[in-house]
Amino acid sequence: MAVTDRARTVSHTEPGSTAKKGAAGLGVLLALLATVVWSGSFVATRGMAETVPPVQAVFWRWIIALLAVAPFAARQAWQQRALIRRHLGFIAVASLFGVALYNTLVHQAGLTTSASNMGMIMAASPVIMALYARLGGERLGARRTFGMLLAAFGVLLLVGDGSIGFDFGAGDLWMFAAALSFATYSALLRRKPAELGGLAFLITTFVLGALMLAPAYAVSVSVQGGFEVTAGTVGPLLYVGVFSSAVAFFAWNKAISVIGAARAGIVYYLQPVCVAGLGFLLLGEHTGPAQLLCMALILGGVGLGSARR
Repeated sequence: MAVTDRARTVSHTEPGSTAKKGAAGLGVLLALLATVVWSGSFVATRGMAETVPPVQAVFWRWIIALLAVAPFAARQAWQQRALIRRHLGFIAVASLFGVALYNTLVHQAGLTTSASNMGMIMAASPVIMALYARLGGERLGARRTFGMLLAAFGVLLLVGDGSIGFDFGAGDLWMFAAALSFATYSALLRRKPAELGGLAFLITTFVLGALMLAPAYAVSVSVQGGFEVTAGTVGPLLYVGVFSSAVAFFAWNKAISVIGAARAGIVYYLQPVCVAGLGFLLLGEHTGPAQLLCMALILGGVGLGSARR
């Protein structure tokens, strides 16, 4: 009887354990997919910085993203329209930080800083996520606090060209603001209503974000004029619209729902390495010893900062 009961216990526990491991693995892969795709978006953003005004680039990015995601998400959004109306305030705030502000700040930063710097400064955003957790009542502990300080030191060295100071370039400051906006968006995702479908949430944030950007887009066109439609402008816009927006945002949102922001953030730490490599291969940006040291400090710091104890 004991053997039979044990066999029954094993048969009941193993499938559940396997399912949890499988879900965790899927979550990590989705976070990795989003991280790699977003790394490419920094390179694409930097590449079209001189040809497409930032606000116009971001506006068309979300129009393209809407067209890409609509065939898959429109039906769910219509079915959950009552839920969307009920939680419209929350979705609007998420749209502001994750869609309208974050990407506009990234494109603005691309005018005056390198793709490598953009990626490495963004690597500090998980530290900001940890600060949000502390404000929410979560204890960070000495190890996590030391990790945040180490990452902050690495960022200061990076933007100070190897010395500690406050002579930041304009692009670096824009990227600091982008990191804060992205961290705020990621923290908000933890409060997304569970009953609201991922695709419905995604397409609604895209719509609201595009509407928020529309007035600024109109001003940009009237003041700066439009941009020339060429392969050099359309190609990067298609990449950031389809992959960096529709695909990566869905993958990131799903990853957080499966494994949580902390574990997804650990994967996000790989971004500066990906950006530096892509920047070197596609834009010819040089990564010197000082940048490698800063990268090591930032990655080491955010790795420690992600520790639970």
